[in-house]
Amino acid sequence: MWLLIAFIAVPVIEIGLFIQVGGIIGLWPTLLIVILTAIAGTYLVRSQGRLALGQLQQSFGEMRDPTEPLVHGAMILFSGALLLTPGFFTDAVGFALLVPAFRKAAFNVIRARINVQGFSASGAGQRPQSHTARSGGDVIDGEFIELPDDDAPRGSSGWTKH
Repeated sequence: MWLLIAFIAVPVIEIGLFIQVGGIIGLWPTLLIVILTAIAGTYLVRSQGRLALGQLQQSFGEMRDPTEPLVHGAMILFSGALLLTPGFFTDAVGFALLVPAFRKAAFNVIRARINVQGFSASGAGQRPQSHTARSGGDVIDGEFIELPDDDAPRGSSGWTKH
């Protein structure tokens, strides 16, 4: 439902802003502003994207959680799409997403609403650790028995008996 509202509201807002701004400054200055914001946005998205990619590589190199750099990269990509879309409202949201403090605040809001599970490859038998304050859900604990190789099924894949 919210997506439908956004697909209706955003074009209506953009049309209204184009009419208002075009009425105040004229057609050609309005079109020039739209083109200049697309060019400036492309440059800023490239530079911010390089920084986010560097942070992502650094988090992989240091074996840290890459969630935040990935989300920042996704927000930068989304801001690029908004800045290339002609309009004043989409440009304002796109430029806001290029501000690191705004992205960090948006990330904190997203992280508070999503329960992320993580795991550690350093120790066997460790349970996933939640990265949020939420707790709940069912935990299923189980045991297994490793069968010796001579009891392995005969077949080409090892999954079926022939």
